[in-house]
Amino acid sequence: MFTWLTTTTNYTASPLILRCRLTRHGGSAPYGVGAVRSHFWLIGWFRERITQYDPPYATEYVVERSLPPSRHELGRMTFTEVDGGTHVRWTTRAEIPVPLLGPFLTRHLARPVITRTFRNILDVANTALTQRP
Repeated sequence: MFTWLTTTTNYTASPLILRCRLTRHGGSAPYGVGAVRSHFWLIGWFRERITQYDPPYATEYVVERSLPPSRHELGRMTFTEVDGGTHVRWTTRAEIPVPLLGPFLTRHLARPVITRTFRNILDVANTALTQRP
């Protein structure tokens, strides 16, 4: 699961993800620390930089640029082995940077859309990794 989810070009198996590219390799691994990823999703465009890479337990990233614009402090995936598979926890701290309305828009618009998109990617990963050849 770690390898599938950190290789973000896999995300295009989701209908919500249009394009993902690795634009710069990380120091210790292609998707390791320092790697830069470019994503074009139905919800926007994001350029992310990997800030932590600890296979098979965790990875962290920050969105350096995005359209629509956002303030993004942290993205993190943690992976814990459980009976029958892997529990993935995907968290993000982001905000729509609009004066006065930003917190409201983040909570009522961005959060549900991001949650749905992440859940869809996780479902696609689960399907890809549990299908019998």
